[in-house]
Formats: sequence, C-alpha cells, structure tokens
Amino acid sequence: MPKIALSDVGLRSLSPPLSGTIDYWDTTLPNFACRVSQGGAKTFVLKIHNSRRAIGRYPLISLADARTEARKQLAEKTLGKTRASAILYQKALDQFLEEKQKTRRAATFRNHRLRLKQHFSFKGKLAAFSHQEAVRRLDKIETSAEHDHALSVAKTFFTWAINRRYITDSPVRGIAPHGHTSRARVLTDDELRAVWKACCSKDLPAPYGTIVKLLILTGQRRSEIAALRTSWLEEDRAELPGTVTKNKLEHAVYLSPLGIQLCKEAADEAVGETRANDALLFPGVRQGKLFAAWSKSKALLDGLSGVEDWTLHDLRRTYSTRLNAFTPPHIVEKLINHVSGTISGVARIYNRYEYAEERKAAVAEWDRRLLAIVTAPA
Repeated sequence: MPKIALSDVGLRSLSPPLSGTIDYWDTTLPNFACRVSQGGAKTFVLKIHNSRRAIGRYPLISLADARTEARKQLAEKTLGKTRASAILYQKALDQFLEEKQKTRRAATFRNHRLRLKQHFSFKGKLAAFSHQEAVRRLDKIETSAEHDHALSVAKTFFTWAINRRYITDSPVRGIAPHGHTSRARVLTDDELRAVWKACCSKDLPAPYGTIVKLLILTGQRRSEIAALRTSWLEEDRAELPGTVTKNKLEHAVYLSPLGIQLCKEAADEAVGETRANDALLFPGVRQGKLFAAWSKSKALLDGLSGVEDWTLHDLRRTYSTRLNAFTPPHIVEKLINHVSGTISGVARIYNRYEYAEERKAAVAEWDRRLLAIVTAPA
C-alpha cells in the first residue's frame, strides 16, 4: 500500500493499476487515501472500523474538501458524537435500489433487489437492524453459495448506508463467507443433443430456444445474447458494445454459418414486427424490453430435454472445454471475451492482435463438430 503526500498535482498523475484498485494513503492525514481503479477513476476514501468509506470522486470533490470531510468524520469518531440516522429501513433500501438502478448493469441491479427482498426484508428503523438479526437471516439460507451471494449484497447495501451516514457500523461486519466450490459441470454429447433438440420444440418460447442454441454455438453469457440488436449484426459476427459485456469491453462474436442463420431468422422476425432498423432480436413480452422469462423457460427445457442439474452458464464452460480440445487457450479466451487468463495484465496491454482468422477457424470447426453431435442417432 503506497503512502504519499497527496496533492492536487500529484492526484492528476497517479497511475491506475493493471487490474482491480490501488489505495494511495495520505501521509498528512491518518486513514485517508485516494483509491484509483483500473479504469482511472479516483475516489477519496476514509478507513474507519477497518472498513473504507467513500467520501467522493475526484475531481467532482476537491482534495481540500475531501480532507475537511475526512477530518470531520475522524473527529466525530474520536469524540463519540456520531449518531445513527432515524431513517426507516425500507426508505433507505428504496434509495439504495433507485441509485443502483441508474449506475449498475441491469443484471446486477436485479441481483441486489432480489436478494435484499428475499433475505433482508425488515420493518423499522435502519439502525435497529442488528448484527444478531443479520446472522439469524443468513443462518436460514440452506446453501453456501446462496449464503455468500446474499452476504455480498448485504455488505454492499450496508456499506452504502454507512457512506450516507445513516448508520455508524455495518451489521454484517465480521461475518465470514462460507466458501463454496465452483461449478465444474460440462455437458456430454448426449446432453447437448437432448438440449438442442428440445430447443426446437414449439412448447418453448421461440426466443428462448434460439438464445440457448446461440449460447451453445458461441459460449457467450446469456445477458449478452439476450441483448442482441439488429444493428450489431455484421456479415460474419455480432459486435457487442461495452455496455452489455461483463468486462465493459467491446467484443466481436464471430458466428458460424448456423449462428448467422439463427440470427438472421430472429432479426427478420424482429424487424418485421417492429419495422425498425435497430430492433431487439429477442424481445420480451413488454415492448422494448429484453426477454426475461428465464426461470419458466428453463423449467420447460429441463422437462423436454430430460437433462438435470445444469445451468445456462454451464454451456459457456462446455463451449470453452470443447474448444480447448482443438484450439489454443488464448484463442478460446478471445472467443469468450476473457481478460484474466493467458492474455492479461501487461500482455493484454501490449498484445492488441485480435486473432480474427484464428477465431473464425475455431468457430467453424465447433460448428462442424456440434452438428455431428446433434444429428447423431440418440
């Protein structure tokens, strides 16, 4: 953790890390720092009770103002003058969700809203939600994975509340995650065949069947495929903007002949219904909204295919595993838009080659192999 004398001139020259964030601690004020993210954002933070409170982002807030606020909070802590706000829990939660809906990806916002509603509904003042209450709620959760997901969301909410000065300490501070084993599910040939054939059933919502097929063909995330628009389609690929990818990087999804055909059919239907040049390939029931009937459609697909204990994300792992059998790992990582594998850190900064031809070759080979799998006798 670097320690420097923070100054206005020095702030402008702070270098971002290759990944994650780095805190530059001020030598003139205890527990005060400027946090710099990988993208270059600079945020003033103050360490209290072994947690970091965000004061504001530079240059929206000046160094002088940030130091003044930090000194005020440190003084209140030392003198014991910090008091909890009288705000109601539900009002604080509504404010939190309203803010996150504007600043977070749709999937992240839905995750926050769902888990806070499911595990942390509470009537009364926010300050009355105790550590014991948090432990009791979390102990009711059956699986380690869901426990850890819920704990992570709760930490985000209560840290936000601390930064808003609504509470003085987080009720989930000190609660450790259970830890859970990462999924390792890879579908077999028979399972891929069964899922693919079930996707052709008229009993499934039409968009869902095509989305699942494209997930098998491309290895992309479901949110990225579901967000496809006609204007993103090129002759042999779909150009995803950074607004829909998890790592916020633009990404070219190269399509096989079968993938091109599926996208073209969906695009023709979408344009035909909306008469627009920039239409969603997989619209939801409500006009202008993305397809959202995931749980109901997945249950139908499981029943039709007979395949058990799998998720749509397992198709991404299956794709990566299958392609690594005949394609170098760095090409596979390019195909699925990974930046934390063989091409990461300094290598990613200096290696700007896109491996377009290699990716096209791998996509074509997977198309050939997949067709052999899904057309083979059961």
